[in-house]
Amino acid sequence: MHPTVVLIINFLMSLSLLIVLHELGHFIPARLFKTRVEKFYLFFDIKYSLFKKKIGETVYGIGWLPLGGYVKISGMIDESMDKEQMAQEPKEWEFRSKPAWQRLIIMLGGVIVNVVLGFVIYIGLIAYNGTNEASGADFKYGFGFPETLEEVGFRKGDQILLIDQDTIDFAPTLNQKLIFRDIETVTVLRNGEKVEVAIPEDIGSRMFEAGVSTSLEARVPFTVDSVVVDSKAYKIGIKDGSKIISVAGYPIEFNTDYSYAMNHKVKHEEPFEVVWEYNGERYNKEVTFTTIEKKTFFFFTKEVDEPKVLGIIKKPTEKGYAKVTRKQYSFSESISAGISRGYWTMHDYIVQFKYVFTAKGASQLGGFGTIAKLYPDTFDWTAFWATTAFISFILAIMNILPIPALDGGHVMFLLYEIITGRKPGDKFLERAQIIGIVILLSLMLYANGNDLFKALFG
Repeated sequence: MHPTVVLIINFLMSLSLLIVLHELGHFIPARLFKTRVEKFYLFFDIKYSLFKKKIGETVYGIGWLPLGGYVKISGMIDESMDKEQMAQEPKEWEFRSKPAWQRLIIMLGGVIVNVVLGFVIYIGLIAYNGTNEASGADFKYGFGFPETLEEVGFRKGDQILLIDQDTIDFAPTLNQKLIFRDIETVTVLRNGEKVEVAIPEDIGSRMFEAGVSTSLEARVPFTVDSVVVDSKAYKIGIKDGSKIISVAGYPIEFNTDYSYAMNHKVKHEEPFEVVWEYNGERYNKEVTFTTIEKKTFFFFTKEVDEPKVLGIIKKPTEKGYAKVTRKQYSFSESISAGISRGYWTMHDYIVQFKYVFTAKGASQLGGFGTIAKLYPDTFDWTAFWATTAFISFILAIMNILPIPALDGGHVMFLLYEIITGRKPGDKFLERAQIIGIVILLSLMLYANGNDLFKALFG
């Protein structure tokens, strides 16, 4: 089966599960409080449904537009904007007739289910798979660091030992921790001595702007395992088994040296030299990456930077340079570890909102295409459930935002009612709902427009 088809299947399976469980989070407390639920839908049924069946007072169905789902609760001002129903006298089985605390529980139900589901999945994954552990000392040659981290005091070959005087379970995750968490010092082992690196307060912003977000790369000597046909490396004559000596004048000993040179020493439209050895002979050739390619779609035209990729597949020349151990957990231990992972997952996702309101952050905002790409393109159930847990937390956080038309908007007005004892008028709520829908549609158009733009122009 084609990887793209598998990815789509994984995405739709996960999305369907999350939507149904989220809506059950509203449906169950609504029924417990004897509130009528008119519809329970997976996906949206604009104009028609793929399937529907009425059971009791509720129509259960599947819509054709896979952008979410909904429950229509009687007597509630929601996206259905059922003004005719709201113009009638309130009935005892309507949402608006229930005490504010019951309405609050009904509205929080979906978010609570998403949060609980995320924790449950992480607990299950850790109980079943355990976790990888490796301190910096477990990486023989240490790590390579991007320029942004070199500027604050890291040096290639540093082995990560401590973060704020506390041990780090898996050293390659240092980058993510620096971006999303408040860290003051990192202790490294450098040439056999412990060195403390002071971390500036703005390190997260600096790393985000520089595009440093992936895990640290462990250093290891390498040779060329294979060369991609018709690539730059292929055209200049690099062969399988070659050893790269330098790129753009930067000496290459480890794989991270090669990555550093390609990222920081090679410039577009500037010729650079690649030096390599093969069968005892040394060769050198000039290479240039251009920026002249143009793609046009309707009236859009954009110059595209040629990817800085030579086209070599690297092969480590020794084994055992990284000692990663698998820590297994009892079920009781996995509960604590799963809750911790869930907490930090939500924490890091919330923290990243401060980067969204920057030019770079806004340009990276993605829609359904970006979300879909988070899923594996193989039937890897560990990756599937890990992604599902992450998306479940995202849905919870996004839904609780205080925007009218989202659960968080309803919660905001209900809290106002509980605190002040005054219920906002129906007209006000209707206008707020319209404003919220406009905001959400605008955000969806922008995010999915970003996905489309990236797909067309790269």
